[in-house]
Amino acid sequence: MSLLPLAAQTANDVAQQCADTEIFPLWLRVTHFINFLLMGVLIRSGIEVIASHPRFYFKDQCEPGSEWIRFTKDKVPLEEGAFTARDDQRDLSPLLSLPGRAKIGLGRAWHGVATSFWLLNGVIYVAFLVGTGAWHRLVPTTWQILPDAWDSLLTYAHLRTPSLCDFTPYDSLQQLGYFFIVFIAAPLMIVTGPVMSPAVVGRFPWYAKMFGGRQAARSLHLIGMFIYLGFAIVHVGLVFIVHAPHNLTHIVFGYYDPNRVGQAYVTVIGTILVVVALWIAMSYWTLTDTRRSQRILWDATRGIRHLTVDRFSSQQATKKPWTEKDISKFHWVNTRTPSREESPEYQELAANDFADFRLEVGGMVSAPASFSLAELKAISSQSQITMHTCMQGWTGIAKWTGIRVRDLLAQVGQIDPEAGWVMFESFGMAQSMHDGRPVEPYYTCLPLDMALEDDTILAWGRNDAPLSGMFGAPLRLRCETSHGYKMIKWVRSVTLIRHYSEVGDGMGGTREDSGYQDVNARI
Repeated sequence: MSLLPLAAQTANDVAQQCADTEIFPLWLRVTHFINFLLMGVLIRSGIEVIASHPRFYFKDQCEPGSEWIRFTKDKVPLEEGAFTARDDQRDLSPLLSLPGRAKIGLGRAWHGVATSFWLLNGVIYVAFLVGTGAWHRLVPTTWQILPDAWDSLLTYAHLRTPSLCDFTPYDSLQQLGYFFIVFIAAPLMIVTGPVMSPAVVGRFPWYAKMFGGRQAARSLHLIGMFIYLGFAIVHVGLVFIVHAPHNLTHIVFGYYDPNRVGQAYVTVIGTILVVVALWIAMSYWTLTDTRRSQRILWDATRGIRHLTVDRFSSQQATKKPWTEKDISKFHWVNTRTPSREESPEYQELAANDFADFRLEVGGMVSAPASFSLAELKAISSQSQITMHTCMQGWTGIAKWTGIRVRDLLAQVGQIDPEAGWVMFESFGMAQSMHDGRPVEPYYTCLPLDMALEDDTILAWGRNDAPLSGMFGAPLRLRCETSHGYKMIKWVRSVTLIRHYSEVGDGMGGTREDSGYQDVNARI
């Protein structure tokens, strides 16, 4: 039967071909609608994240030219620092991505919120699926489904459509598609998603290695997104092409009613338009009220993170999951060494190989002090091969050598019991400020307990050589359960404070103040 004659038939003619006793219950229709809404948020915020580093690899070293796919024409020179990760970032329209305009911090926040609700909706859906016995709609129970699905595919390929009698409530090809999406594609997204968290990789390096590394998991996550996007386009298209009156009345009312076909058309099309408008409105609200949206979105997942990734401390220094052979030959950077205009003091210190540099350590301690590089090296030294995880998506593996922050803090007397955070300030400057005021020095804050972890060091060396300017000389922070924006370069001072809300714009660091990231960079 061709599509054209089928379209010419009335809804009553189609319905009379096959008695349909299947009912789509309310729980099924509600969870499908919620899934449609959330998948749009996930895909659009995912596009925002992709635009921040539009390259995908299967190896964690992320060397230029090793991408298996990239969404940019830019070629990266092999000289480290000649082309930064921020140079690679793309500024997309709010009509396409969420929120758009290179606001990856807010895009990541939206992705986290949508993921949480998507998982909850999925659990409810599967619970009803199993509890009501409706699982038989999706789960094949005989191998006959394979040749039947092939016949259905050939029917579509010849621009014909299966008989309505084949849909009970789904035909074989449709059933296989739904089974794949629910029980294969969705779990793929669920198990690869956590690998994007530096806290998960730092605490459980073996988990990332299960997929071949973090970049392999990131690539699988991208493939999963393409699968969902393609499925959504085909699925929605076929709803309107194949037995549309039957499909739409089931979607809206749960059963076929020839007298309500027009109402079903209006409801479904109207709902799609409203949801699309809502997706776009999310972007413009986020961009218009950035600080409020930052607080609301990140706070929405704070409880979940407190119960999960906040409890993870890095095991990379002790478990040694990476060795010398894993070290990246090329390591991305996303900032450049402070210029003379930005920091004349830094340039003067660098000209003398930091011989006159002294790290100031103070704040809520009983014996503030300052230390030269030689004095720091005499206190203690620790080397660790770890994976650097940038929230943009790239990774790099390097050997870092420096002093543990807890050994440093042991040199400045007693810590005030009310001190809860450690602020690290840089010779470098912020790239922009939230309210447009002149840029200020870069800083970041860590919880005191994170600063005291085994893997948290102030590094002066990289790959058995002195730290170079582009990688943060004379000192850079390494906290291996966090994204790179917490690992401040060109450290000039360490200050114990009561709470991060008392410094800067009160958000926890420069990236949080002006880049709308969260003070908790574990995910």
